[in-house]
Amino acid sequence: MAVNLRPPQLLHPVPGVRLGVAQAAIKKPGRDDLLLIELAAGSRVAGVFTRNAFAAAPVLLCRERLQTGSGVRALLVNAGNANAATGAGGLDDARATCAAVAQDRQCLPEQVLPFSTGVIGQRLPVQRMLAAVPRAGAALAEDGWLRAAHAIMTTDTVPKGASRRVETSQGPVTVTGIAKGVGMICPDMATLLAFVGTDARLTQPAVRECLRGAVADSFNSVTVDGDTSTNDSCVLFATARQGARDIGVTHPDFGIVAAAVREVCVELAQAVVRDGEGATRFVTIEVGGARSVEEARRAAYSIAHSPLVKTALFAGDANWGRIAMAIGKAGIEGLDPAGVDLRLDDVMLLAGGQPHPEYREELGAAVVAKPEFTIGVGLGRGQARARLWTCDLSYDYVKINAEYRT
Repeated sequence: MAVNLRPPQLLHPVPGVRLGVAQAAIKKPGRDDLLLIELAAGSRVAGVFTRNAFAAAPVLLCRERLQTGSGVRALLVNAGNANAATGAGGLDDARATCAAVAQDRQCLPEQVLPFSTGVIGQRLPVQRMLAAVPRAGAALAEDGWLRAAHAIMTTDTVPKGASRRVETSQGPVTVTGIAKGVGMICPDMATLLAFVGTDARLTQPAVRECLRGAVADSFNSVTVDGDTSTNDSCVLFATARQGARDIGVTHPDFGIVAAAVREVCVELAQAVVRDGEGATRFVTIEVGGARSVEEARRAAYSIAHSPLVKTALFAGDANWGRIAMAIGKAGIEGLDPAGVDLRLDDVMLLAGGQPHPEYREELGAAVVAKPEFTIGVGLGRGQARARLWTCDLSYDYVKINAEYRT
């Protein structure tokens, strides 16, 4: 059960974007598992992708096609099969599905970006996907965002979407996004699959810069289990349907649009953690007093990745000694325990590396019994800070992943 997460209530259509879904029986019959996203001509697109050495075939094609600047007109997304570790055949399969979209949408195959998620090491059921592409094309609609969020789910229990509307000097701008992902989450660029669209007239450099900043503060600040997927992809597309003048990175409206994109990405990234496989706790980790942001993030991830910390959180056990252990093993050179402070929400556990004189076990227990709380760390070394979001590790995580292919 996801932690305080409900399906999105309102996802604003983005002018210049249409979405359609279809059933292709990729892993199991009887569910929508193929998504087609059509972009208006002239859309500007940027993406960030996994750094896993076993990057999936669709990731390789996306990287290649975004570098050519041929003008993206469509995205094809399938759930149930990752098309990863499939060699040259996997690339052929991805190209074949893109060619089918190009024929259906009357564009070039190089103008189609493929995305896949699901089981690694299996070839795509290409013929079933080719047959489903025209059905997805016939279903294209501007209001198809929620159906799209459902179609890309795998072990997700809740569809993930977020939407904002903001005022700019050229009128109102819409930003809407969807994402999927609950496990194999420790991105080094984005998280599994996320698609964010806006009608703002962003230049191509502005789209790239907007995505870079948003990902750093959102998808690159979450972890469920410390594993980085082979298929992680996050794409931002700007259809340039609003306004008459381009918005570059120095334009006054850029900050407004970038802030809205960041808010959407943060909401999506948090939704991924809230729906972490078997999650019962949503935990914010804040580390301050570091000499660098990198040092603060190292301490935060050491806490978030510790199985001992995560299982204690699942039990509602304020076993703060495990948190101290995780800070100590983070590899921070010259860390002096006498400078470290530790808290759960506003309850101080350690002050100057020693148990706080007013701490009582029942105070810590009351915090970790809640579905959401913050672990706060002060390293006492500098002014840099970092924040990330994680979840606990429950019995259900083991069950879900043990039975993933059955």
